[in-house]
Amino acid sequence: MTTFDVLIIGASASGLMCAIEAGKRGRKVIVLDHAAKAGKKIRISGGGRCNFTNYDVTANNYLSENKHFCKSALSKYQYYDFLSLLAEYQIPWHEREHGQLFCDRSANDIIQMLLSECKKYAVTIQLNTHIDVVNVFVAKNSVESSDAEKTDAENTDTENLDINGHEFSVNSSQGHYRASSLVVATGGLSVSKMGASDFGLRLAKQFGLHIIPTRPGLVPLIYSSKDSKKYKQLSGIALESEISYGDQCFKENLLFTHKGISGPAVLQISSYWKVENTHLGESIRIKLLPELELYEWLSEQQSQQSKVLVKNLLSRKMPKRLAECLCQIHSIDKPVNQYNSSELKTIADIFQDWRFWPDGTEGYRVAEVTVGGVDTNELSSKTMQAKKVDGLYFIGEVVDVTGHLGGYNFQWAWSSGYAAGQFV
Repeated sequence: MTTFDVLIIGASASGLMCAIEAGKRGRKVIVLDHAAKAGKKIRISGGGRCNFTNYDVTANNYLSENKHFCKSALSKYQYYDFLSLLAEYQIPWHEREHGQLFCDRSANDIIQMLLSECKKYAVTIQLNTHIDVVNVFVAKNSVESSDAEKTDAENTDTENLDINGHEFSVNSSQGHYRASSLVVATGGLSVSKMGASDFGLRLAKQFGLHIIPTRPGLVPLIYSSKDSKKYKQLSGIALESEISYGDQCFKENLLFTHKGISGPAVLQISSYWKVENTHLGESIRIKLLPELELYEWLSEQQSQQSKVLVKNLLSRKMPKRLAECLCQIHSIDKPVNQYNSSELKTIADIFQDWRFWPDGTEGYRVAEVTVGGVDTNELSSKTMQAKKVDGLYFIGEVVDVTGHLGGYNFQWAWSSGYAAGQFV
C-alpha cells in the first residue's frame, strides 16, 4: 500500500487543476484514471481547439438547483488567471464571438501545459487504472464502494456515521493506495463513448450525499415521428434563430438535421428542456429571422401590391428550401397581395412563433455535458468538501453545476479544481 496526502479520481480538467494546486502546497498527490491518456475530454473539445474559457463568466451562465453556489469558486479563479498560465507556456489563443476563447493550434497545448505543471509539482498520474473498491476506515468500521458492482455503492448507508479522522483507501487494478483527502473529479455521463460512467455519483450516494437527477445537456433535440416526416427534408440547413423555452432565450444558429434540430441555439436551450414538461404542453419556441419583423415586412410587400408568391418573398430572406417546405406544410401558396392583414399575421407567426415539441434528445452519447449531479447543498462552496465527510471533495461536472455553451464548463472545472486544491 502506498500512502499519499491527496488521491484524485479522474485526470480531467478539474482533477488536474486540483492536483496542481495541491502540489503547489507541498501535498503528495496521486491522480488515478481508467483512460489511456489524461484529459481526453479536453482533447476533443472545441473541434480540437478547446474553448477553454470565456470573457464573460458569471453565475447567470450556469444551471444549478442552487444558482449561487458557483459564485465562490468562480471568484477565486477567473478567466484571466487561466490566461496568465497560458502566457507562462506561451500558448497562443484567440477570441471568437460571444467572448469565447480558443487555442490557436490545438487542445493538446492545454493538456501538455497541465501535465507539465503536474510534473513541476511532483504529482503522480497513473492511467489505465480501474478502481475496484474505495474504503473508509473509521475505528473498526469500513465502508466499501465497487465500480464493478453497483450495489456496494448504493446499499451502503454512511449518512449517519461520524467519519471524521479517517483515511480513504482505494483498491485498483494497479495497486492499493491510501490518502487523507479523496477528490472525485470523474465528470458526468456525457460523451459516453469515451468511457463516461456514473461512478462518481454512486460514490457520492455511498456517503449519503443527495443527487440531483441527471439528464443530457448541450445536446441535439429529436423530432417526433410526425415531425420527422415533415421536416427531414430540411437536413443541412442552418440560419440564425432565436430559441426560447420558459424564461430562457438564446439567439444563435439553428441547424436542421435528419434526426431533429441542433446548432448552438438549440444546444443551449436543451440544457433547460425537460421531456416531462413537453407532455404538460410546454413547447420550445423558434423565431426564424430574429432581426426582421416579418409581419411588418410582409405588410409592406402587400401594400406595394406585390404579386410575388409568399414562398418566393421569404426565399429572399432565408434558405429557399426552408421557405418552400414551411409554406407547403401550411398551404401558403398565394401571392402576398391576396392575403389580408390577419392572414399575414398568421403566416408571420408560423415562421417567428414556431412551436416545437421535441420527442427527446440524442442522449448522453453526443451530449457535451451532464445536467444535475451531486447536490450543491451537500458541499461547501468555499472548499468543495462534503459537509458530512471530512476529506471528501467533489469537483467539476460531477457536481450539479452546468455551464452554457462557450467555455463556461471548462471555467467551472478550473475554478472548482482550484478551490478544492487550496484545502485538500
